[in-house]
Formats: sequence, structure tokens, C-alpha cells
Amino acid sequence: MKAYFIALVVSLASFTSATSSPRTPKSSRTTRTISLIFTGDILLDRGVRKAMEQRGPDHLFTQQMDSLLHSADVVIGNLECPTTKIQAPVQKMFIFRAEPQWLLTLKQHGFTHLNLANNHSIDQGRKGLMDTRQNIHKAGMVPVGAGANMAEAAEPVLLTSHPRKVWLIASLRLALENYAYLPDRPCVSQEPTDSLLSRIRRIKHDDPQAVVLVSLHWGAEHTLQPVPSQRLEAHRIINAGADALICHHTHTLQSVEHYRGHDIYYSIGNFIFDQQKPLNSKACVVKVEVSKDNIKTTPIAIQITRCVPHITSPRQQSLAFTPLTSQTCIH
Repeated sequence: MKAYFIALVVSLASFTSATSSPRTPKSSRTTRTISLIFTGDILLDRGVRKAMEQRGPDHLFTQQMDSLLHSADVVIGNLECPTTKIQAPVQKMFIFRAEPQWLLTLKQHGFTHLNLANNHSIDQGRKGLMDTRQNIHKAGMVPVGAGANMAEAAEPVLLTSHPRKVWLIASLRLALENYAYLPDRPCVSQEPTDSLLSRIRRIKHDDPQAVVLVSLHWGAEHTLQPVPSQRLEAHRIINAGADALICHHTHTLQSVEHYRGHDIYYSIGNFIFDQQKPLNSKACVVKVEVSKDNIKTTPIAIQITRCVPHITSPRQQSLAFTPLTSQTCIH
């Protein structure tokens, strides 16, 4: 069966309006379309910490980015660090920690949900993870992909009920460094693929009109294309009923695949991050528009300069992505 990688089709067209969880669109409960924005990795430590200490956390957001984020009803970011005062570092190569008060900055600039199903949420141990989860709630946002046990961590999150239900399932697909897999203890979602597929099928069986968005943290860092095993897993997820995959971890902008009428963003790259190599500075955010009859995803290219994401110019948007040749994936 052929599946075609497609070039990102980019648009800087008009955006819509902002909101809490599950979301009721600002305009009215009977609105015909809701917009959601997904961003890549957000790091609030290391070089970003220094930038905030020098210029303040609001410096991380340009006016143009603010306009984009506030235009959406739901904004989901991948938080790549615990935000806690607890200091209990796990023995691993890269260990991060951010200050809880910085979560308010994310909230003020439009974020509504923060994904914790990644390999850095556990950098300050299980207590640090649960404290981060609580601090996100205190800041007025919704944590996704972490819980007091695996069942809670893997629970789908209802993003909105209007104009139809939109669910988000977040999962880490990597092994954690020096961190035991204990499904009855506080953890991030790492449920087996078969369980994740069953979860998607159950949602679709109970409500065929529901939209299921899946966000996986996976892939090889600093690469530009997914490996075959990722493509096979992504296809299984779409075949189970998912409407789109919007993923991250590689710190690069990877290819997008259009498979059976659904978009698979294998990695949308960084968002607020201190990596400065050209490979790591290109990224995108993904806008998802959901109406009663349609689901549309639009990637918006960004360039990260000194930790700050900038929406690229219309001309740069058109040059941001290189078309990839079609490839065959054997099932």
C-alpha cells in the first residue's frame, strides 16, 4: 500500500479566538468551527532560564506569536521540564527544572494545556512530576499525559465538546533513562501500543463523530525523517480511528505524511528552546480547525532565534519545507 509524504502546505490566513478544559469556544456554544494550536518543545531552563533572567519571561513571545496563540480556542504545548521547587534529580545526562511561577507566563500568552508525556517531565523524580502537574493546575492550565498511575496518565483529555468532542491522547514512546516503569506509581503515559489503539477504537465506537488527536514523543533526535517502525505505528494509529498525529522529540522539523486522508506530523520540532544550530532552529506550530463536517490541519513555519520563536515571512513560509518523494510502506 502506498502512503505519500507530502510537503507542508503553509498558510498565514486569518486565525480565530482563545479559552479552559473542556473548551467552549469564546464566540458562542453554537460556533461552527473551533481552532486548536499545537506547539513543539518548551524548555524553561538552561539557556532559556538565562534569557528570562536577563530580559524577563515575556521576552519569549513576539507580538505576532501572541496574536496567533490568542486567536485559538485551545493551545497545547509540550513542556520539556518539570516546573517545581522540588530538587530530586534523576541520574541521567540532561536534567532540567523550571520555576513554577513561569507557568503563569505560558498561561498569559495563550496556553491552555501542557503535555507532560515526554522524557524530561520526570527529571526531578515522581514527586517532582506530581508537583509539576499540580502547579499546572494552579496556573489555570490542564496537564496532559501524566498521573498518579499509568491508567490516569494515559487517560484521554477532552479538549472541547463544541462543535463536537475533540480528544487528545498523549504518550511517550521512548524508554526512560534510569527511571523504572512502575504503572502503579506516579508516571507519564507509556502505555503499550495495543492499549492505545483500543482506547482510540473505544472513543470512536462510543461516538463516531468524535475527533481523536494523538501526540507522541518519539523518534531519533536531530534527524529529519522518521524510521520505518514509526511509520508503521503511525499507520496503525490512523487505522484504529485517529484523525491526526502531531508529534515531537527530535528537536527538528520532520516530514509530514498524508495517509488515508489524515495528516501525520512526525515531529514539529522545538518552540521555546536554547538549541542554536540551524537544524534545531526550524520548526512549526500546527493549527487544527474542527467543524461538524471537517478537520483541517495547517502547519505554520517558525524560526527560533535566541530561544524566541518567530513566525516566518510569507516568502520564507513557502521555502520552509522541502517536498519529499513518495515512498512505499509495507504492512
